Amino acid sequence: MMKQNLLVKIITLLPWLILFFIITELINANVAGVEGAKKSHGAYNNTNSLKLFVFGDSYVDTGNFLNSGSYNPPYGISFPGKPSGRFCDGLVLTDYVASFLKIKSPTPYALRNSTEVQYGLNFAHGGTGIFNTLVDGPNMSVQIDSFEKLIQQNVYTKHDLESSIALVNAGGNDYATFVLKNGSFQDIFVFTESLIKQMSLNLKRIHELGINKIAIGLLEPIGCVPMITMRSSYEKCDETSNLVSQNHSQMLLQIVQQLNKQMGKSVFMTLDLYNSFLSVIAKMQKRRAENSTVMNPLQPCCKGEDLKYFCGSVDNKGARKYSVCEKLESSLFWDTVHPSQNGWYEVYLMLQSSLGQLIQEKNF
Repeated sequence: MMKQNLLVKIITLLPWLILFFIITELINANVAGVEGAKKSHGAYNNTNSLKLFVFGDSYVDTGNFLNSGSYNPPYGISFPGKPSGRFCDGLVLTDYVASFLKIKSPTPYALRNSTEVQYGLNFAHGGTGIFNTLVDGPNMSVQIDSFEKLIQQNVYTKHDLESSIALVNAGGNDYATFVLKNGSFQDIFVFTESLIKQMSLNLKRIHELGINKIAIGLLEPIGCVPMITMRSSYEKCDETSNLVSQNHSQMLLQIVQQLNKQMGKSVFMTLDLYNSFLSVIAKMQKRRAENSTVMNPLQPCCKGEDLKYFCGSVDNKGARKYSVCEKLESSLFWDTVHPSQNGWYEVYLMLQSSLGQLIQEKNF
């Protein structure tokens, strides 16, 4: 009965959900590490054998979606000062994780050469998912295929892999594709089960290729992204939409526990993006209640002039059809889907204790 009631509620929100997911696919948004960037952490250790390998979507992509809006202004205005292929004004989750590990952010796979693999590689591609999506890019299985080919070519040694970490984040674009193809969330729970099953296979495969520490992001609260909160004038998250994220994350947690039990050790761990985002939102809303000039965390910093346009839009004469907020440094969301550099930093602070587990038990 609870699932039936949830389904009815979700279907009533379908127009907004479809719009949200369409934008996700359209504006899923270089290279360079975190060196010199705002709020960077740690000193880079050039002798550090640890490498970071990244798989997933636009939340962790740092430049693989070459023909996307992430390579157009105003993306990248905070770091590195120009569009760099990140779906953000600056640093994204991958950069902060690499910073925590005291290494440079790994080079995007699409921009690699033989001299730029010492910190690992980023295979994540904006708009893609666990399964195929509407974006013509490599799904997670194909990303892992590319990783495996490099191993077969002896680009990385067994020691390289054993002393390295994988970061995995995907799922949102799979739900986008499901809604757009099916017209509703009918059978969404069955679909979530299939997603989690494939994610489990992907995680085991990454481990079998030699990586002993794998961090997996839980699905963010999709009811809190500006494309959804705009229907309440950016005043509140949509709890019904968030139930989709909750269900996905709970099932993913169960799978991770099962996998670790099978391995007999803690190979897999989760990064709780869901509750981290909610905590950051609550903290920012409290600040705003005390000071009305503080930016609303549920509102995008960069947005189109109207519903026809989005962040980065220009007309046929090249004129800007978007605006950027004055308080970018205090924003949570950059555009209608993706966090800002400051937003990712605030979320990263919430994740630090979990990230510590990646290096506490490693046998490097």
